Amino acid sequence: MRHIGTVARGIRLPVVMSGDDLKKIVVNSLMEAAASEPDGFKFKDRDIVGVTESLVARAQGNYVTTEDIAQDVARLTDEGDAVLLFPILSRNRFLELLKGIVAGVRGTLHLVLSYPCDEVGNGVMDRQEFYEKAHLLSDSAFDEDEFRRVFGTWTHPFTGLDYVELYKSVAPEKIKVHFAQSPKAALSYAKQVIVASIHDRNLHRQVLEWLGAKVITLDQICAAPQEGRGWNDRFGLLGSNYSRAGVVKLFPRDCEAFVADLQEELRRQTGRQIDVLVYGDGAFKDPVGGIWELADPVVSPACTSGLIGMPHEIKFKYVADNAGDKTPLQAVTEAIQAKAKTSRSDKTGLGTTPRRLSDLVGSLCDLVSGSGDKGTPVIYISGYFDSYIVQ
Repeated sequence: MRHIGTVARGIRLPVVMSGDDLKKIVVNSLMEAAASEPDGFKFKDRDIVGVTESLVARAQGNYVTTEDIAQDVARLTDEGDAVLLFPILSRNRFLELLKGIVAGVRGTLHLVLSYPCDEVGNGVMDRQEFYEKAHLLSDSAFDEDEFRRVFGTWTHPFTGLDYVELYKSVAPEKIKVHFAQSPKAALSYAKQVIVASIHDRNLHRQVLEWLGAKVITLDQICAAPQEGRGWNDRFGLLGSNYSRAGVVKLFPRDCEAFVADLQEELRRQTGRQIDVLVYGDGAFKDPVGGIWELADPVVSPACTSGLIGMPHEIKFKYVADNAGDKTPLQAVTEAIQAKAKTSRSDKTGLGTTPRRLSDLVGSLCDLVSGSGDKGTPVIYISGYFDSYIVQ
């Protein structure tokens, strides 16, 4: 009887730079890891390889400068004031983007922050204080002076930063800060809006366009190829991250081709059918800070076919607790066998919480690789699709 289920291994790679043959590096590193002592492993069908998005983007050289961003913003906007609606509060994720956007706007930039926190849970004020003092606000939308008068200065508990002051300091003579909870408030300040929200961007766009605004979303900026710079035709600036002063790394492009090519090379080298995905932020929430990890537009921009869909599994503990006149083992075994015979589209009966496989596996990869100094941007997962009755 097998005693080990799913195993996720971080695979160490050399430092990957622009122009490197990433497919070759990943395959060679996996082969070396599998053969290493005492940590080696065997390749099996339906195992999974995850490659972090930053590795793919770096190999592609997918970078843009704040000047590139400013040029695109100037091209996409009209002269005059503009609203920048609901950006997340992050030095790594947004500060450089803000520098480029404000440089491209030919007028005042009205920076509208959502409250009491941004889209992924970074607070702009203390939440308890917000509920205690909300009655002191003149309206649901208010300016920086009123914010300071009611809430004073508040710093992020993890970074110690006052993000209102940080963002305004980018161009204090050009940026005016406001606070709102509805995207409709943007039209109080200007008729052209740059929607900076990530997961709600399409909803915010639809609302504002219905009200007659000219709307640009972050996925439209740096979305087309130009000589000497990166681009992403699907996500634009969404999923970008700080590289160095004045430069950001974009989310990788052409990931569908990359995962297909890597899967084929692994099949050629190992003889096994191994699924592959590119992963970014995991979809999980910090229980203390209340911050969602998912600042990328998706957990996985591309995966091979075996990772499309949702898990097709039983609710193990429920079946075991309700075995009736059967032993728990017998009940579980029969339930797994019966489930395997049903269509993946069959939603009857209790099952696991409905989540996409690519989101689950990508989140596991992100937790294992981390974003620090482990040096394991590739994850090898064994046994993920095994069930309790597979020996």
